[in-house]
Amino acid sequence: MTTHQERRALPYRADQMFDLVADVENYPSFLPWCVGLRVRQREMKDELEMLTADMAVAFKVFREQFTSRVALNSNAQEIDVQYINGPFRYLINRWRFEPNAEGGCTVDFFIEFEFRSRTLQKMMSKVFTSAVLKMVTAFENRAHALYKDAAPLPLGPLNPIDVGEA
Repeated sequence: MTTHQERRALPYRADQMFDLVADVENYPSFLPWCVGLRVRQREMKDELEMLTADMAVAFKVFREQFTSRVALNSNAQEIDVQYINGPFRYLINRWRFEPNAEGGCTVDFFIEFEFRSRTLQKMMSKVFTSAVLKMVTAFENRAHALYKDAAPLPLGPLNPIDVGEA
């Protein structure tokens, strides 16, 4: 299994960051290796907006598609991703957005996965940390492009909590 967790202080409001990450249809326009995304279903369940989405990713010679169920909780500013089908044995992904005293927010990001293919797992574990950091930075850059005029606060430091393969 491969995991990564980090917290970043950003100069954008929690609701802005939640909206950015929840806007899955726009991932192919800014997220590295995301070459396609299709929302199959969208429904409300209590306070949650639930999406079923297919994402196509390409990295070097590999091209894979997987399906996830995404729970968007705008009241709590939380996004949970549950893996349904594709090349993984399992995939867990979650985002938390907490307002901070400076008017921005702290983003708490966690991902854990294991590929079904040992070859793909070995290959990805070698580049995993740099790939995840590149993707997280892509979200941060997207926030800057969308919200730069609304948030003059300085960016917080990168604070990886747990990076590695178990």
